[in-house]
Amino acid sequence: MQSNYDKFPVLRVQGFENACLTGWDKIITAVGQRLPDTTRGKAVVVAEFYHGVDAQEVRKALIEGLKPDWVFDTEQAYYTEEQIDALALPDVTGDRIFGFMTRLTIGRYFDPEKLEAARRQLQSLEKGLVLVSGVGAAHLAEHWDVLAYADMARWEIQQRMRRHEVANLGASNFTEDVARKYKRAYFVDWRVCDRIKKQLLPACDFLLDTHKPRQPKMIHGETLWAGLRQATRRPFRVAPFFDPGPWGGQWMKEVCGLDPSVINYAWCFDCVPEENSLLLGFGGDVVEIPALNLVFFYPEELLGGSVYARFGPEFPIRFDFLDTIDGGNLSLQVHPLTEYIQEHFGMHYTQDESYYILDAKEGAHVYLGLKEGVRKEAMIEALRDAQNGGAPFDAEQFVEKWPAQKHNHFLIPAGTVHCSGKDTMVLEISATPYIFTFKLWDWGRLGLDGQPRPINIEHGKKVIQWKRDTSWVRRNLINRVEFIAEGKGWREEKTGLHELEFIETRRHWFTQKVGHQTGGGVNVLNLVKGREAIVESPDHTFEPFLVHYAETFIVPAAAGAYTIRPFGESEGKECATIKAFVRT
Repeated sequence: MQSNYDKFPVLRVQGFENACLTGWDKIITAVGQRLPDTTRGKAVVVAEFYHGVDAQEVRKALIEGLKPDWVFDTEQAYYTEEQIDALALPDVTGDRIFGFMTRLTIGRYFDPEKLEAARRQLQSLEKGLVLVSGVGAAHLAEHWDVLAYADMARWEIQQRMRRHEVANLGASNFTEDVARKYKRAYFVDWRVCDRIKKQLLPACDFLLDTHKPRQPKMIHGETLWAGLRQATRRPFRVAPFFDPGPWGGQWMKEVCGLDPSVINYAWCFDCVPEENSLLLGFGGDVVEIPALNLVFFYPEELLGGSVYARFGPEFPIRFDFLDTIDGGNLSLQVHPLTEYIQEHFGMHYTQDESYYILDAKEGAHVYLGLKEGVRKEAMIEALRDAQNGGAPFDAEQFVEKWPAQKHNHFLIPAGTVHCSGKDTMVLEISATPYIFTFKLWDWGRLGLDGQPRPINIEHGKKVIQWKRDTSWVRRNLINRVEFIAEGKGWREEKTGLHELEFIETRRHWFTQKVGHQTGGGVNVLNLVKGREAIVESPDHTFEPFLVHYAETFIVPAAAGAYTIRPFGESEGKECATIKAFVRT
């Protein structure tokens, strides 16, 4: 059957159908119309960049179009690259994977003498057009007449890193190992730029989208806020992205309509707002922005008051796919406890998670928990020996192996040893800080780059909960299904998560309309059975929203009541959704 999975979901912004400006000519004209008369005084245009923006393309277009009398680039006032490397090092650390969430701000990147000289020169100008651009442009300029903010989603930044088009902030390490560049961006660059964004984006005159090279788009600031406000009142999807991996499978190629020539697809991130994009539609134009903007600027409407009070402007629920159908086992791993992640990495909550089995071949299985009577010293010694070139780690001697079937739900609180085996299609439902995974054993294989994948036995041994053995896992973590309620044509079940985890999941089986209520908190859902379904507002506060099999969608807290029913080819047939929300 042909895939109906929507890889480019667009949130149509009502009332702003002609609001998008496409191409540099229209963009330059709009900026120029906001400028005062430069024959009588000075006019300053600030072009603030998020990390990853192609500075060369944007600056060239603005200089050729605006023809400024004076140009200031922020990098010219930065410290030297060596000094910035030293500044970032305490948070980047020498570890290949892990660092510490930085407290740096953009002001720390500027050399005080260079910054003061640039500001004095800028202040001395009496007439003419001035262009100040780069990361920290507003910090250098201090005052401006027009502020254009060039944003960039993190998945696109990562693609540019892989193509050696992007270096780290204040660095020229274009060809450095991608994993190291990503780590520095995750722990330092993006945190610095997020602090700038939170301050400046509400004040911007224009938002500039340069995700597609040489195809720029721009909207007014007020248009951006209209789009974000509308997103908080109705269901929506973020733009999913897919990536191959050493254990990747073949299921998503068919179900999600992906390129069959790619070796495999291991991951799909279809609800990770920190990295996904939000596609805003204006008539026939689409503007791409980081989905994180919605979290930053409308957290209470999106998350709900209690979730916002607990987590701040962070989206705490993640849905993603792990495809091992005709692939291999995931790495054997464990996630840190809350105390450990706070102390070592500066995060205030950890990655509790679960595996919901969307599909499985005969013989599929999941590794979860330890065998009865496993001795800590023996297991760690065997892991170390395998990592150092000795005998391969015999996972089945130490870790329990459970059969996996479609619609099984395995709960995985932090500290539990786990991994999905081959031939499973996992919908992973978890808390968001996904980078903090301690790999214990990777089955002796290399990454797609031909290099050994990082193993973190020393971290892992400090957080493994050794009492979570076969009997404990059977009692606590496998298919903890509880009947909740039923009505005409529907049935609701609780499937988890474990009491140690803050996420609750509910599964609804339905052949007719079933009612839902956000309950003052954000809901994240996936259509786990059925070709398509439709989400509707009982009082028509939002337009009907169509979802297809395996698509994840978000219902903001402010949306309140909503219903879901089979639609189209699924009418009269049984469908099912899995819903996650934060326990209150």
